[in-house]
Amino acid sequence: MTFLAGKILGSALILWHLSGCLALENTSQLARHTETTVDDTSYDYNDTVELCEKNSSRSFRDWFFPIIFSLICLVAIVGNFLVILTYLYFMRLKTMTDMYLLNLGIADLLFALSLPFWAASLMSKWQLGIFLCKVMYTVYKVTFFSGMFLLTFISIDRYFAITKAVSAHRCRSRAIYMSKVSSGVIWLVTLFLSIPEMVYARVNSNGICILYTQESMRLRVGMQLAQMFFGFVIPAVVMVFCYVGIVKTLVLSKSFQKNKAIKVIFAVVAVFLFCQLPYNIVLLMSTLYEAQGGSEDCKYDNALFFAMDISKVIAFLRCCLNPFLYAFIGVKFRHDLLKLMKDLGCMSRERFFQYTSCSRRRSSGAMETETTTSFSP
Repeated sequence: MTFLAGKILGSALILWHLSGCLALENTSQLARHTETTVDDTSYDYNDTVELCEKNSSRSFRDWFFPIIFSLICLVAIVGNFLVILTYLYFMRLKTMTDMYLLNLGIADLLFALSLPFWAASLMSKWQLGIFLCKVMYTVYKVTFFSGMFLLTFISIDRYFAITKAVSAHRCRSRAIYMSKVSSGVIWLVTLFLSIPEMVYARVNSNGICILYTQESMRLRVGMQLAQMFFGFVIPAVVMVFCYVGIVKTLVLSKSFQKNKAIKVIFAVVAVFLFCQLPYNIVLLMSTLYEAQGGSEDCKYDNALFFAMDISKVIAFLRCCLNPFLYAFIGVKFRHDLLKLMKDLGCMSRERFFQYTSCSRRRSSGAMETETTTSFSP
């Protein structure tokens, strides 16, 4: 945990010394105006009459989004790049979870790299052309769904590795092949699910990169419902089922580390729900609101607008937290990461042996499984 704290502190120092990488300019919109949001719900209302003033929301966005997007962008890039580099440097793909974590790091890194384009989409004019407009929405949808599906497959792999340990050990020889195939299928499925973004994203007559028009409102409602079902409901149900089964198995076991493992599992589920549940609740409210044609209640409009901004940012935090929650917490992975830093000259041999010796003392007598992080996810 000392090492994790050091990594978090190091990332914070990097963020402190980096000037804001994003510049955001808000638009004044909601139910009757041109809207450009930081997800797949942007659409054009052809500049009809704006019913509600959004001055307070605009002033909030002017300072909030540049700061929070800079933090998310930088922490996610640093964390996920270290995950990818460590796996590739040591060719450390020995389990299905390792393969899924590598692909999860790639998905989260791609999303972090797309954040500057989202900043450009919030400016008054989109200057990057229709191709990059389509790319921006497509990358968001692909990385969103791939991240959710990979987290689901990680929970399934751990469920079988712990609750069905004998059968899982018997299938070890095919595990890497199966994980490669399933990872490829995940990317193909997410590309298929992003076809609407490839087709409908465009730059409107006002020079704004949008996805949905007023005429495609029915499509927008349908796509948002599909996103909530495939991107949240199914992964949440599968993860809860798998981790409940794992906890039951660990409670009955006599493992030295079972209490720590159970705490980590609760942390995994809690972080997933913390990041995704608020956004999906607000998205459902917004979808139902739009499906009913909206209303003239300005107070409700502003509250929903503000809630969407906050819950969206919380959902984006997932790409920053995944490396710490799934990779850095593992004893084996931390050892490989420290060795990588030593090989790259970022750490002295004395400091490396100091850290690794402390880690060995803490984990002496602990039981290791074939998953990435001992019993812990």
